[in-house]
Amino acid sequence: MTTRVRFAPSPTGMFHVGGARSALFNWAVARRSGGRFVLRIEDTDQARNKPEWVTGIISAMAAIGISEVDPAFEGPYFQSANADAHRAAAAQLFAAGRAYYCDCTREQVTARTGKPDAGYDGHCRARGLEYAEGRALRFQTQDDGDTVVSDRIRGETAFPNRAIEDFVIARGDGTPLFLLANVADDVDERITEVIRGEEHLSNTPKQQLLWEALGHTPPVWAHLPVIVNEKRQKLSKRRDKVALEDYIAEGFLPDALVNYLMLLGWGPRDSGPEIRPYAELEAQFDIADVTKASAFFDVAKLKAFNGEYLRALDVPAFIAACEPWLRAPHAPWTEDAFDPEVFARVAPLAQSRIAVLGEITAYVDFLFLDEPVTDEAAWSKGMKPGADDMLAAAAKALTGAAWDAEAIRAAIEAAAAEVGLKLGKAQAPVRVAVTGRTVGLPLFESLEAVGRERTLARIEAARAKLA
Repeated sequence: MTTRVRFAPSPTGMFHVGGARSALFNWAVARRSGGRFVLRIEDTDQARNKPEWVTGIISAMAAIGISEVDPAFEGPYFQSANADAHRAAAAQLFAAGRAYYCDCTREQVTARTGKPDAGYDGHCRARGLEYAEGRALRFQTQDDGDTVVSDRIRGETAFPNRAIEDFVIARGDGTPLFLLANVADDVDERITEVIRGEEHLSNTPKQQLLWEALGHTPPVWAHLPVIVNEKRQKLSKRRDKVALEDYIAEGFLPDALVNYLMLLGWGPRDSGPEIRPYAELEAQFDIADVTKASAFFDVAKLKAFNGEYLRALDVPAFIAACEPWLRAPHAPWTEDAFDPEVFARVAPLAQSRIAVLGEITAYVDFLFLDEPVTDEAAWSKGMKPGADDMLAAAAKALTGAAWDAEAIRAAIEAAAAEVGLKLGKAQAPVRVAVTGRTVGLPLFESLEAVGRERTLARIEAARAKLA
């Protein structure tokens, strides 16, 4: 039997990194088994769904390598287009005596049980009600025995049937609820394995009962561990940065994101390096090896991964990757002020230092602005007493020096010796005067790229500010 997995996001927001992890795990299972990955858009929440969210989901998935260009991909299907099958499933369950209509209100249930939070008491089971506006359709669960969910990650869990109330599967207006629609879609799409977040585990016994009542063998279940932040709280879009698109917009490479997300709750058996191509991870992936423990989304570690991926690019590829951050709206300089040749000269220096592509702008802005953006904290740190003497000596030495990094270094060393400073301390006021910061690209190569005239002008401007 062909393995068929599905990823079923709701288009109610940007693409969550947790959803991306679920999609990648499903993708790996489908491709390793020679099966199919089904994308189903669960778009029945008309009040919250937006077409742009659908487009965003599809484009974000394509960015991490999951798209229709691969023969393993199928879809997208839209849940809203399968409404007839949802209603047919509800009618089948009613006709088979596995579901009944109920007109009870919450107040009536509370009055009968004396408990405001009590579950439904089965009052309408034997009343024989037919459909009428306002009557909900409830699935009738058994009063004894257990529903045993076999999960490839969590093992077997027994849910006592007496603890599962007769749950609603269709509203009073006849529209099926998520539980039934989800199962009906999975049945129609011939899904054999359901791999999803652990927050859905509590729904699983009810869905398994629906599968069986509709006359089908339930799929293989696998519930992935929750992803948490540094406080061990579940990632929340209200509190944490969780949109995959935001990370890409900040300058994280899709390959680095894929590598990192694949290791959230799983690791290859060979104990090899963590940073490796997706193809190697896919070749070793087994859903049974996923841990039950929560997975920590460590942004610092993700940045380290991304830095390694950036440094692995050849220089032309790195320059091309930086391009969006060297133009408006990211860049603070005008279009005609940017010099691609100057950037190409310093690109290898920046490549060894930045962890995220978005950082490149601040590393090179001093090259393309008329005046450097001076960080006041850097100014205070770099312009200690004696800074003016060092700047004066540097200007004098640089005026007649050859203009290459080695000659510039020699000139700064000579100026430092003249004022009695070691080279490390002597560089600080020059760096702040020319680049506006105390850290950045190597100083001597930076001055070479800025050019003699602008370097001397900025040193004199700094001296004037000190005065």
